[in-house]
Amino acid sequence: MSKKHVAVVMGGYSDEYVVSLKSGQLIYDSLDRDLYNVYKVVILKEEWYFLDENDKKYAINKGDFSVELENGEKLNFDVCFNIIHGTPGENGILQAYWDAIGQAYTGCDFYQSALTFNKKDTLAVLSKYGIPSAKSIYLRKGEEVNEEKIISELGLPVFVKPNQSGSSLGISKVKDKSELKAATEVAFKEDDEILIESFLNGMEVSIGVIDYQGETIVLGITEIVPKNEFFDYQAKYEGASEEITPARIDDETRIRVEEIAKRAYNSLGMSGFSRSEYILMDGIPYMLEMNTNPGFSPASILPQQAKIYGISIKDLCGNEVEKALAKKRN
Repeated sequence: MSKKHVAVVMGGYSDEYVVSLKSGQLIYDSLDRDLYNVYKVVILKEEWYFLDENDKKYAINKGDFSVELENGEKLNFDVCFNIIHGTPGENGILQAYWDAIGQAYTGCDFYQSALTFNKKDTLAVLSKYGIPSAKSIYLRKGEEVNEEKIISELGLPVFVKPNQSGSSLGISKVKDKSELKAATEVAFKEDDEILIESFLNGMEVSIGVIDYQGETIVLGITEIVPKNEFFDYQAKYEGASEEITPARIDDETRIRVEEIAKRAYNSLGMSGFSRSEYILMDGIPYMLEMNTNPGFSPASILPQQAKIYGISIKDLCGNEVEKALAKKRN
């Protein structure tokens, strides 16, 4: 049987592309060479290209996502392993394009990607399934920021965050009314819509959920102990936080958290990797957001959770490729 061609697609149009390249490298290194021919594809705003073993670039033909090699041969991919964090790989744009040209890919479909990239809409949908979240106010660019109203509804401190942005960019914790205006301006730099959320005073946990060999499993619950005010970009990517897996919670809380995390995943019709952030307050998990293409570099939470759960990175990645191939056959 001939080996399937798998393109590990990394990069992206946001500042997160640096992290995506590291995630892509881990997946590229981990996929089983006995089963697959593995290729690197990088998607950046200015160019889409395939990299051969000698780091020579070949342009991707966007008509059918193929590559014309030096010898005139055409390379098509059986599966694209999508590991782009942020736009266009985590917000549905790339998935919709691949659907249109009939290209198989890993992870969730374009609708789930677009929905989960929008924090407000995700929380609104999940509230219908009984999944709690913080109280919040939503603002569009140009709308008046009424400090009095915001504080009387949400109290202080509040979190101000872009509605659609990865990597915790543009988030501020506001403790005083005088800081609110400036915080909204910072968030509006990242997105035209922002969320202002009430402060939940509890333990932050990051929960990896995947569908593996036909069942939805919680890979792990990681407790985040930020050295900064909260789990911001620095804490996520520059090591300014302590991550403890499994989280220091009792069994009753753990079972409740696992049940809610699975329900959130299944209610949204998710597939592939996911990592959701929750705050545990009085034993109840309040959802902050869901990432459908979480960081997957060796230092990232999901690979660490898989290791503790006992699933190798090779099997974790192979499972994604096999699901995409099976879906393609159907």
